[in-house]
Amino acid sequence: MDPKDINFAAMPQTAINVVTKPAEFFQGMPKTGGFLEPLVFAVVMGVIVGIIQAIIGFIGLGPGGGYGGAGMSGFGMIIFMPIAAAIGSFIGAAILFVIWKLMGSQENYETAYRCGAYLMALAPITTILSAVPYAGGLVSMAIFTFYIVTASVHVHNLPSQKAWLVFGIIGVILALMGVFAEHKARNLGSEMEKWRQMGEEYRQSAEDMAGQFKGKSPDEMRKQAEEMAKQFKEQAEEAKRQAE
Repeated sequence: MDPKDINFAAMPQTAINVVTKPAEFFQGMPKTGGFLEPLVFAVVMGVIVGIIQAIIGFIGLGPGGGYGGAGMSGFGMIIFMPIAAAIGSFIGAAILFVIWKLMGSQENYETAYRCGAYLMALAPITTILSAVPYAGGLVSMAIFTFYIVTASVHVHNLPSQKAWLVFGIIGVILALMGVFAEHKARNLGSEMEKWRQMGEEYRQSAEDMAGQFKGKSPDEMRKQAEEMAKQFKEQAEEAKRQAE
């Protein structure tokens, strides 16, 4: 397909059809026709996801939300996510192609790619759901499992029971891994914020100490420095106990 033949105006409706009428969409989806159009669709969805992630990060939601660092690189997602969507669409299609082949599908890689690329219509929805701690990831995986089963049945002509069994198991495993990863990310964000606050306290203490030393004799400065060093040591030991 020539790039000038791509109908960008139809992409919003395509996304709506995938989300609202998945069985009908996959039944009528052309199994051939090249990679360009579904690739562009996936990239456009990646742009939308990047914008949503930037907004979520800016207001402090998402896995690192509430700890001061979530929005720092949010706007970089607008550039990163389309690239990730383009590369990930080919890798994801390869994984799906292997799974579908093992399940008995007779379709080729191009068909698997087209299924995976159009399933990117779900990405803006699951990205918004990711703002909900833990439950968002679980719901997102449940949604994706439903749509991938629908594609398995209506594109690859696989039995519904087999599709639910295989992708249900995969979905549960990925959901548990996602919850674990989110838990680690949130804990890391919390610890980073604690260390940032501690560093700010030490900086303020150093400024106070410099002001207190001003105009004092060497002996007075030495005694006060020893006292402050003792206080710093006690604070460091307390911070270490809290970190453990």
